[in-house]
Amino acid sequence: MTEIFNNDMEQMLQAAKIIGAGLATAGTIGAGAGVGVIFGSLIIGISRNPTLKDEMFRTAILGFALTEAVGLLSIMMAFVLLFV
Repeated sequence: MTEIFNNDMEQMLQAAKIIGAGLATAGTIGAGAGVGVIFGSLIIGISRNPTLKDEMFRTAILGFALTEAVGLLSIMMAFVLLFV
């Protein structure tokens, strides 16, 4: 009887890990939307004031890097949930 119970608990734990990893990857949706907003705003800003192109581009790259870091952290968390 306890073998059946232990097997069911292992299956439930594996299912919970998979569900948790799937939910953890939802952070990549926000990262993708954030990158789109950053570069869309860059295009609008350059079209309004082309003389500030270099300064706006540096700021956009910094924003891109920080936004992608959040996406990578959510993927890392999913891997931690699955394999640890």
